[in-house]
Amino acid sequence: MKPVGDFPPGAPPVRDGIGLQFRETRVSVRYALYLAPPSDAALWRFGSAVVGYDAETGADCIAPDLSGFAPEDWRALTEEPRRYGFHGTLKAPFRLAEGVDETDLLGALARFAAGHHPFELPPLEVRQISAFVALTPPAPVPALEDLAAEAVEALDALRAPLSEAEIARRRPERLTPRQVSYLHRFGYPYVREEFRFHMTLTGPLSEPAIGHAANALAEAYLASGAHMPVQVEDVVLFVQESARARFRILHRAPLGG
Repeated sequence: MKPVGDFPPGAPPVRDGIGLQFRETRVSVRYALYLAPPSDAALWRFGSAVVGYDAETGADCIAPDLSGFAPEDWRALTEEPRRYGFHGTLKAPFRLAEGVDETDLLGALARFAAGHHPFELPPLEVRQISAFVALTPPAPVPALEDLAAEAVEALDALRAPLSEAEIARRRPERLTPRQVSYLHRFGYPYVREEFRFHMTLTGPLSEPAIGHAANALAEAYLASGAHMPVQVEDVVLFVQESARARFRILHRAPLGG
C-alpha cells in the first residue's frame, strides 16, 4: 500500500513548489488508533449521527431529533468531535517518525492486534465528563484498559515527537505532574492509570446547556437501540490527511489476527 502523504527519498527542497507540497503533506498527516463499532451497528449509526459525520464513508449525517436543540445549533455544538469522527481513543493522534511510513505502521498494527482477543463491552452510558457529554462504560473493563495501555506502548516507536506548539495546545499548566510526564513520554497525558475510555458526543458546553444536552442525548440513545453490549473485534486506524481535514477510517485490524 502506498503511504498516505509520503514523499519520495531525495524530494526537492521546500523552496521548490513540488517539494513543498510533498513535505507539507507528509508532515501534516496524522494517525490515531481508535475503537469504532462496525458501520452496520446501531451504536455507530447513533454516534455518527450525533456528531454529524460518518468516518467510514466520509459523508455528513443528519442529527437525531434532540429535544430543545435546533439542528443548526446542534451542529455548532458538535463541530469539534465531528473533526475526529465517532470513536473511543486507544492511542491519540500522532505523526509518523522520520524514516517510518504507513506500511510500517500497518505492519506494527497487525502484530499488535493479533496479540489480543476480541471482548465485549457492557452497554455504554451517556455521561457528562467535565464540559462535554460522552458515552462511557458503567465500570472499568480490564480487557479494554489492557488494550489501550499496550497500544500506547506498542506503536510509540513509530510516533514523531510532539512539537512545542502541540505540547502547548494540551495546556500542560492545567495537568498534573504525572500527566505532564505522560504527555512528553507518549504524546498524550491520559494514558495508563490516567486513561478513561469514552466516546465523545459533544464539544465543550456551557454549564446551563450541558445538563440539557446530556438528558436529550440519553433519551435519543435509548430510542436508537444502541444501548446494547458492544462486541470489540478489531482496532481501527484513522487518518487525517491534512490539518484542515477530518479524520477517516483507513484500516480495521482484527483482534486475534
